[in-house]
Formats: sequence, structure tokens, C-alpha cells
Amino acid sequence: MTELHSMQDGFVLNNGVKNPCVGFGTYKTADGSDTEVLKMAIKAGYRYFDTASFYGTEAFLGESIREMGIPREELFLTSKLWKTEMGYHETKQAFEETLKNLGTDYLDLYLIHWPLPEDGYQDWKKLDIDTWRAMEELYRDGKVRAIGVSNFLPYHIENLLENCEVRPAVNQIEFHPGYTQEFTVRYCQEQDILVQAWSPIGRSSLLNHPMLMEMAERYGVSVAQLCIRYALQRNVVPLPKSSAMERMKQNQDVFGFEIGREDMLRLGSMAQTGWSGLHPDGGSVRSASK
Repeated sequence: MTELHSMQDGFVLNNGVKNPCVGFGTYKTADGSDTEVLKMAIKAGYRYFDTASFYGTEAFLGESIREMGIPREELFLTSKLWKTEMGYHETKQAFEETLKNLGTDYLDLYLIHWPLPEDGYQDWKKLDIDTWRAMEELYRDGKVRAIGVSNFLPYHIENLLENCEVRPAVNQIEFHPGYTQEFTVRYCQEQDILVQAWSPIGRSSLLNHPMLMEMAERYGVSVAQLCIRYALQRNVVPLPKSSAMERMKQNQDVFGFEIGREDMLRLGSMAQTGWSGLHPDGGSVRSASK
């Protein structure tokens, strides 16, 4: 486990870039033109923000950063290109639109959001390679400090590794107690690809789970803090989100305790709980996409 003392500490990516160990997820955090939640997150101390063109929060995040007067060099900004933006030329266009929305001239990390543009898409291998070629060029041109993927399974990544010049630095996946995707996490870590966790706290079924509640009480923390700490001890970067200042700060306060080995094993072997229902190859139980 990497030694971490605050959310400004981080993991070193396979290209030498430092990725902060805790970020703030922006999915569904801006309603209409409301930037208050994002400005609150900045006030709470967050400097690592994860967004995506699909989220519709890029422009709000950019506006919040400008209004709060945060220097660009203090920030770590990640965004993702959506399914409809895949392809060589489309990726270049999507990236420029993202920069415009955020009001910046570079990203710290840029990801392919999903490996398939739609369920059952047959020619995904070529589409992923074409998309990745554009990502590599953006990286070489210095417009993005690191590139990676999101929601990719090992065989999706193998397709890139067999055809790429720049290896993916990150794979952002759903990860939390009750849905740890052990095979994918192990594969990525063996390939020196940093795993990031969207939905690290899961859903209400986790927050009210008897075992997690009992365990959190023993450590004197909340269930959310327990889940975030679990990710960190697995060398996974959690990207929690919240709309309340108290919880935003609480989600950062995860460096003063360590989960014991037996409890780590219990958390990692829970029955499936809190899964979003989303899967890269389709067959999802929900139509929404993260």
C-alpha cells in the first residue's frame, strides 16, 4: 500500500505524473446553472475534479474555478469523451470542446468513457484503436498530461496494448465494497494501470448495510469514510461526491485510521451489493450511464 497522509498525496502513474489519491466526482452535481455545489467542494479543499462531456458539468466546473480564483497549477482535472464522440476526428473535436468548457488549455487526464459506443457494437476494436490514436497525439502534443480509459475490461485493454504506443495510465471503473471487480483490478495493477473508483461509496444499500455500519462504528467513522479508506488501502483512487459541506470534509478525513486485515478481507468478499447495473458489454439492468 502506498503511504498516504492527505488527499494531496497521490499515486505515480506509469508515465511519472502524480495522480492525487482522492478526487471529487461531479456527476449530477450541477443542476441547471447552479455552481454552488462545485464552489463548495473547492472551499472544502478539493483540487482534483473528475468530470465528463456526458455529465454536463464541465462548463459549470470551469465557471466555479474561475469564480473561486484557483490557479490552474493547483488543480488536477480529468474529463472523459462520450460514446458518441469516439473515433479519431471526433475525439479531437470533443477534446477541444472540453477545454473550451473548462476554460483551460490542457487536461491532467483524459479518458475514453466506455469501450463500446452501444450494446452489441461489433467493430469496437477498430473504433477503440482509432480513438486511442487521437488520444496519443493529444498526449504527445502536450495537451493532456496522461491518458486512460474508463469502464474497460481486461480484454478491451489488451486490444489497446497490442496496438498502442502509449500505454493507458488509468482505468476508472465502478468499485466499492460489494462490487470490487477483482479480476479487472488485479489485471490493471499487474499492468501498472492505476484503478480509479467511481461510486466508491456505492448506494443507500451500502450506507445502511448492517456489516458496514457495525464495522464503521468500531473504527469511529462513517460508512462512507470506511468505503473510501477501503479503496485507498487497495491502491484505488476514490472519487466520492457530495452536496453537503460536512460530508465533503468528512470524505477527506480518511487518513487517521487503517482497516485491519480481517476487515479488508470481509469487505472484499461481500455478496454483490450496491451495483449500478451498468456493464461495458451491455445487459445492464439500468439504462443510465455513468
